[in-house]
Amino acid sequence: MQEWTEQELNTAIQWKRTFCLYLYTPMCGTCQVASRMLSVSLELLPDVTCGKMNMNFSKKLAMQYEIESVPCLMIFKEGKLNRKIYAFQSVPYLYEVLKDLA
Repeated sequence: MQEWTEQELNTAIQWKRTFCLYLYTPMCGTCQVASRMLSVSLELLPDVTCGKMNMNFSKKLAMQYEIESVPCLMIFKEGKLNRKIYAFQSVPYLYEVLKDLA
């Protein structure tokens, strides 16, 4: 997962891409666990595009998409927000959610 800027996010939306975006804050312990689970899931799905953004620097994005808390995984299909996930649960759960994006 690479760190994305708001411009990279907007470009992916304009081009109607299918992708996921992981929102986190660096000091959040739950975010660190969620990041590891997401990384394992993405290793199993190399065709899935996923970026990440530090919410400390993306307050406008948080308001625009009404982000309730971190960690948050936003699923975009064809450039439109399809789903927001706050409870990452497990690697198998994330794998099942993400395999539809491959």
